[in-house]
Amino acid sequence: MCSTSSGTATGTVLLENARMRVTEWRFAARGDNTGWHRHAYDYLVIPLFDGVLDIDLPDGTRVQANLKNGIPYDRQAGVEHDVISANDFECAFIEVELLEPAQTL
Repeated sequence: MCSTSSGTATGTVLLENARMRVTEWRFAARGDNTGWHRHAYDYLVIPLFDGVLDIDLPDGTRVQANLKNGIPYDRQAGVEHDVISANDFECAFIEVELLEPAQTL
């Protein structure tokens, strides 16, 4: 993820190599956020909780993402947003960025 503004959530890189970067994003309290950023790579997210994240979009809209522990979702490069915790408890997710282009078989 390439941040354009600083947020209050904590990002900790757990693994990085030529193929991927794995980051844990931890939100200590409701309202903690990643900060505005645009994804330079395709990525997937693995929630470590059941709950809700608010997603602010560049056009000024806010959408809610209902997440389930261990159920991943993926997005393509170019996504721009700010992710905000809407939970009254500490929560986290794992983000896996795919640093290599997809290979055809």
